[in-house]
Amino acid sequence: MARASSSGRLHRAGEPSLARQMLVLQVVVVLLLGAVAIALATYDARHDARADATHEVAGVATTFAASPELVAAVQTQTPSRVVQPLAEAVRHASGVDFVTVMSMGRIRYSHPNPAEIGKPFIGDVGDAPQGHVFTEEYAGTLGPSVRAVAPVRDAHGKVVAMVAVGITVSAIDRRMTRTLLVIVAAAAGVLLLGLAGTWLVSRRVRRQTHGLSADELGRMYEFYAAVLGAMREGLVLLDDAGRVQLTNDEARRLLDLPEDVVGRRFDDLGLAPGLVSTALGATASSDHLYAAGDRLVLVSSSPATWEGHEVGAVVTLRDQTELRAATGELELVRGLTDSLHALNHEAANRLHTVVSLIELGRPTDALEFATAELHLSQALTERLVAAAGDPALTALLVGKTSEAAERGIELAVEGELPDLGGIAGRDLVTVVGNLVDNAFEAVSSAPERKVRIRFAYADGAVIEVDDNGPGLTPEQAERALTRGWSTKAEAGHGLGLALVSGVARRHGGAVRIDRSDLGGARFRVTLAAER
Repeated sequence: MARASSSGRLHRAGEPSLARQMLVLQVVVVLLLGAVAIALATYDARHDARADATHEVAGVATTFAASPELVAAVQTQTPSRVVQPLAEAVRHASGVDFVTVMSMGRIRYSHPNPAEIGKPFIGDVGDAPQGHVFTEEYAGTLGPSVRAVAPVRDAHGKVVAMVAVGITVSAIDRRMTRTLLVIVAAAAGVLLLGLAGTWLVSRRVRRQTHGLSADELGRMYEFYAAVLGAMREGLVLLDDAGRVQLTNDEARRLLDLPEDVVGRRFDDLGLAPGLVSTALGATASSDHLYAAGDRLVLVSSSPATWEGHEVGAVVTLRDQTELRAATGELELVRGLTDSLHALNHEAANRLHTVVSLIELGRPTDALEFATAELHLSQALTERLVAAAGDPALTALLVGKTSEAAERGIELAVEGELPDLGGIAGRDLVTVVGNLVDNAFEAVSSAPERKVRIRFAYADGAVIEVDDNGPGLTPEQAERALTRGWSTKAEAGHGLGLALVSGVARRHGGAVRIDRSDLGGARFRVTLAAER
């Protein structure tokens, strides 16, 4: 049974979270490692205790066997009376369990239990009679013990007796027990630290995974991947530091993002400043249009929160290039229609003037007026047709000429542009229409309003539009061409250069902004012909 939490995630009841699974696994691993460590430490301590005991008894036996008192005592007629006190003194001083001195016939001269004196030594003496130190573990009268047998030499180096020194296994175990208590205490401390660290790691994992299980995380990843791939909108997820954490294919296409974009700061990707500002804004923002390369992108951004804490931002992108291009063309057509309406109105006025002159009985004046207007109109039309080889561009120029006359703008058209089969008329209309509209706006406050359109052909179309307006600074020109313009200030404005730049790039050309000899700005657009 699955249930939905208050945060909207899907959680399957009874399924342990990833953090809990990791906690249990880590606790088991820590306990297992602790048990193995204690076992190895116990084995090592036991081995070291036996080895230390062997070295200890060998050292005591060798030292006591070399003492002059013992050498003299074993050569007396009654060695036991002297040897027994010496052996017991050494036993108490060294802390061993027994010190036994014996004759070469293995008869005891001393023993911790005086009743054992005079009896045969129990155990092996190895090669001690030949002058070597012998060690072994053997069960004697005091029980199992680690013992060493050392030779006693007289002044001539002859072996005259032997000394056996031993520590019982039970005493060794008691010593090892004290060592093991220290080891266990240290291991317990390490285990507690390990468990505490495991618990802290589990808490962090639980916080970062929001209590989801491994299967739930896997399903979420699969669903997210499917959703991101199916989305027609671009999606960019940013963390609270402005770094890119996730993008889908559409976002990479629209913003031309590099493959290693994940982890990089969004403001380091060379995108339009306005676009970056919208994406990184602290408040929600929707449907702002920006230029990204040769595309127009509609950007929306919203801060992302989790349990009351801001974790980043969600940025959505929609491609508006074709729609805005079509809208721009529609605006141009509407402008052309308005110009034709104006021409129609002007023609009606002229016709009314001709009729009125005839009614007033002045047919000669009427004929002269009509002929003059006809010649002027015909000359202008022929000039525009010769300058622009495309019918749509010619119609646009006729309309713009009429609009310029109405607005008191002196519009000049120079040069000629042949019919270019590889460049669509709609693209020429987009370029010329937007540049001329920008020029009209630029000269609107000038005392003498001048706009010039110049056409040329050099392996493609060359279109220049000059004006005598205030012009653009180098910084403004660079921003206009490479950064794009926002539509936040006023809807419908700021898109002209983006559309022109997009057309130029599609045709392998470019847009350049210079200072015009008219005093304002010069926009030069090149469009490579595709034949």
